[in-house]
This record gives sequence, C-alpha cells and structure tokens, in this order.
Amino acid sequence: MKTCHLLCSVASVLAFGCVSAMAQQVTGVPGSPGATTTIDGKQLPPPAPQFGGVIKERASESTPWWPPRVVPPKGAPNVLLIMTDDVGFAAPSTFGGVIPTPALDRIAAHGLRYTDFHSTALCSPTRAALITGRNHHSVGNGMIGEISVVPPSLLGLLD
Repeated sequence: MKTCHLLCSVASVLAFGCVSAMAQQVTGVPGSPGATTTIDGKQLPPPAPQFGGVIKERASESTPWWPPRVVPPKGAPNVLLIMTDDVGFAAPSTFGGVIPTPALDRIAAHGLRYTDFHSTALCSPTRAALITGRNHHSVGNGMIGEISVVPPSLLGLLD
C-alpha cells in the first residue's frame, strides 16, 4: 500500500513537472496579425481567446485586435484529423462501403485505420459542429435547421 502511495506521489510530481515544460508559448506582438501561440492540446479546437481590442462607434477610435494563430509546439507529434459530414463507416470503401476513398485506403493499407466515429445523427447539427469546431448545442443548433418550415400538419409525425 505504501509503495502504491509512493508511486502515485512520484507520478504526480512528474506530471506537474511536465506541465511547466509545455507552457504556452507566444510569438510576435499579442493582438497583431502575425502573433502565434501554442496550446496544451487538451481541447480541440482551443477555446476562443478574450477579445483584446476596443470597439467604438467610429473605426478611427477603435483598436484592432487579432487572435493569435494556434501553432503546434516544437516536438509535437504529427496528428492527422479527418472530418467528414453526413457519413458513417458504411460509406467509405476503406471499410467496405461503396464510396471510393483512395486516400483513406492508402492510409489504411499502411496500417492506420480510424475507428472512433462521432456523430450528432442529424445533418444540420453535424454541420454546425464541423463548421465551428464546437458542440452543436453550444452554437445554438440542437435540431434540424429546416424544422421551422415544416407544415404544422406534419409536426405530429416528428414525435
């Protein structure tokens, strides 16, 4: 039991020691178009930074501000993120589907297959999540966008 506590303590010290090594790195002048920053990678996409400019009634009285461009830290692993819209495992040829996906087939032939699939199960919320990189409810799109134009006589069929 004491060995377990000792190992947990050592692991905690090592983990907290690594956090400082992965501290955020900013280059350029913050708020300028050329500024960059690194992230810890725990959340993708990263949270939007607070706006640092000033908006007045006149542009001449306003102060422009650009969010820093997110760049990977030095030594970061090379990660491939593939996002598709309105498609599941049954569609691409990589997994036996009828839609030719030669690039995914080449990647799979080298031993890399992506099998972690997430979907909102509705087209409009899926697109909202893909476009914004956020949860579809966070961007006010928890249902099909065209639901407002459905005739009232059909609303009973949607239950």
